[in-house]
Amino acid sequence: MKTYRLAFSALLIAVGTVSSHLIYIPVGVAKCYPVQHTINVLSAVLLGPWYAVLNAFAISLLRNMLGTGSLLAFPGSMIGALLAGIIYKRTENQLHAVLGEIFGTGILGGLVAYPVTKFVIGKDVAALFFVVPFLVSTLGGSILAYFILKQLAAHAVFKNLKLGVKK
Repeated sequence: MKTYRLAFSALLIAVGTVSSHLIYIPVGVAKCYPVQHTINVLSAVLLGPWYAVLNAFAISLLRNMLGTGSLLAFPGSMIGALLAGIIYKRTENQLHAVLGEIFGTGILGGLVAYPVTKFVIGKDVAALFFVVPFLVSTLGGSILAYFILKQLAAHAVFKNLKLGVKK
């Protein structure tokens, strides 16, 4: 079981890293990545909260190392992934996981991005500056993840993934 989880996690990290320079929306000093949010929800539902956070961290780290991301990728993606994973673990409801990702990344991640921008990056922005762009990015990616999960469930792929996730 652990081998399947690690392999699937590596696949999601690779897709998130490679897609970062292909699909993004530049907004000020931030870059919004809808694919990251899709991967956050998929990781949260299929792998669990800790894999979701580690996947988000790994993708953010690799994107920064490759020069295709910003420091704002860390708080937004990791908070959303954690909240989506925890909520899914408690409710086993995919829609709740999606809402957790949207609130975690869009609201909480957008708010945490302010001190990162001000004190680490050195740019002066309004406290709520990143909430709307983060919400736009996470809405699209989270909704896409929800449709992917519905298709996986409809075709009984959950059982074939051997990840121990319930339908």
